[in-house]
Amino acid sequence: MPTYTINVNGNNRTVDAPSDMPLLWVLRDQLKLTGAKYGCGVGGCGCCSVLVDGDSTRSCLMEISEIGDSKVVTIEGLSANGDHPVQKAWLENDVPQCGYCQAGQIISATALLDANPKPSDDEIREAMAGNLCRCGAYGRIHKAIKSAAEATK
Repeated sequence: MPTYTINVNGNNRTVDAPSDMPLLWVLRDQLKLTGAKYGCGVGGCGCCSVLVDGDSTRSCLMEISEIGDSKVVTIEGLSANGDHPVQKAWLENDVPQCGYCQAGQIISATALLDANPKPSDDEIREAMAGNLCRCGAYGRIHKAIKSAAEATK
């Protein structure tokens, strides 16, 4: 089995994995970073989203062999104390219900705001369209993103 060294949350980590193993399973099963969730396995729900070189990426679709020198950030690495502006906005706007999709939602919102600090409502809807929430918290998610954008002015 091949050995890979990947940069996750600022640390180089070495794992033994088949080259086609999805990043999601490397993170969850080998590195014990369980914030990214398995949702659909086909990249359609966003529960498994992580940042790869700053882009929101579906970790269920990315094979470990594709990582190379890229930097991966999971919800666990977004901030040490949960004080990232998006995380704070999530709490201030009472976004979580069941919480299953929230790590992926926060990761996607972070990627959006890093690329576009002042997104319009349409830009928020477009960026978040691939993240599903079975609880239907979309209004609060949208409000939290707007709040995080305001807080980082």
